[in-house]
Amino acid sequence: MSKNLRLTLILAPIAALLIALGYWNIRPESFMDRTPSPTDANAIDFYVENGKSTQFQADGKLHYELTSKRLEHIKATDVTLLTQPDLQLYRGTAYPWHVQSERGEVSPGGSQVELIDSVRIARTDAKGRPTILTTSRLTVFPDEEFAQTQQAVKIEAANGVTTAQGMKAYLNDGRMLLQSNVRGQHEVR
Repeated sequence: MSKNLRLTLILAPIAALLIALGYWNIRPESFMDRTPSPTDANAIDFYVENGKSTQFQADGKLHYELTSKRLEHIKATDVTLLTQPDLQLYRGTAYPWHVQSERGEVSPGGSQVELIDSVRIARTDAKGRPTILTTSRLTVFPDEEFAQTQQAVKIEAANGVTTAQGMKAYLNDGRMLLQSNVRGQHEVR
């Protein structure tokens, strides 16, 4: 017998044994037996960069325009996180409310929007008079056209400045109820 044939007869069974051991350790069935790893409760299933949403009313008038630097949807809770949301709320009028904040959280179905950090709401009326409301946190219920906060609120209007701790705002009729520690500085004209 030649030397090469003898070497092949010795190495072939060893190679076959190594292949069999490798297959036994890495067989396809071993991958199927594994249970999926638990998902992270804050896992983001999609995101949008520089998003813009426009909604119209039934009569065709502009209802709102919303832009956000980043929008992230959390799969487990169905909560949407907004980075630097900027809302022009027209509600069919020519004089929109301009709502801004550093962050925002939209509840499942959009029934509640939490505006967080540097919340600023501004509007100029038909006579050119500005109104600016600032607070650190504001909860908005869009379907009810209602907003509230327990935080400090500052309202700057053409005739003065009002501060308070806590507020309830009824957007439909433009009424605001200031909760406590209400202070005002107003100019008489």
